Amino acid sequence: MLRKNRPEFAIGEEPPGKIRGHDIEIYLDVERPSPPMLRRPPYLESLETRKEIEKHINELLEMDFIRKIGHNEIVEITTPVLITWNDGKSRLCGDFRALNNYTKADRYPIPRIPHALDKLVKPNT
Repeated sequence: MLRKNRPEFAIGEEPPGKIRGHDIEIYLDVERPSPPMLRRPPYLESLETRKEIEKHINELLEMDFIRKIGHNEIVEITTPVLITWNDGKSRLCGDFRALNNYTKADRYPIPRIPHALDKLVKPNT
């Protein structure tokens, strides 16, 4: 099954993929401009931490996971947070707690396993 559906999976150092045909949409119950709760200044970080955050952001830009916003776009929905482990590795996270108050819940956020397997066997359905 893996060989037959090879393009659907990221292997080794390849960039992560996604399951085709199962896009996730998030609905917000908010009008522009964003409410003051969503507009938060960045957390105070050391210069070293700020450089590490920029490194992670550049990696995400290169992988097309995120995009730069235009000068006319107003997007202030998260504050980046760097989590550093004891071994020196780090992970970039976002503080979405304020945004969660305006997110409409998806009743079926994750596809059921039989449905996902059917998509792999019959990708055009």
